[in-house]
Formats: sequence, C-alpha cells, structure tokens
Amino acid sequence: MTTEEKLSLLENTFELDNGQLKSEMELSEIAEYDSMAKLALIVMMDEECGKKLTGEQIREFKTVQDILDFMD
Repeated sequence: MTTEEKLSLLENTFELDNGQLKSEMELSEIAEYDSMAKLALIVMMDEECGKKLTGEQIREFKTVQDILDFMD
C-alpha cells in the first residue's frame, strides 16, 4: 500500500476530505482525531491491515507518520 493510499484510508477513517492529512501533521492539531476516531482507527487497522492496535499504542502516536509506520 502506498503512502497516498494509507493517507486516504486514514482520511476516510477520520471522516476528513481527501488531501487534508499530511504525514508530518501532529495528531493534536487534528480536531477530528477524538475518541471516536481512535475507535475507528482500531477497527480499520484490524480490517484493512490485519493488525491489532491497543490503547497504549494509540497513546504513543504523536504524528500521522507514526500511524503510517504502524500500518507497514
């Protein structure tokens, strides 16, 4: 999966318009990155990437790039 595809998947998960996310963005700057988005992220990681994501791992994410790296 390319970086662009991953970003698009995250944008869909967070209900953002295409092109809004950049890998260098701080998650704290994204208003839509709330508790519901984090739950959606857990589901998306399981369904799309086959990865289990824990609350502890989510707390360690600081940037969009951190999430992209986990998706690999």
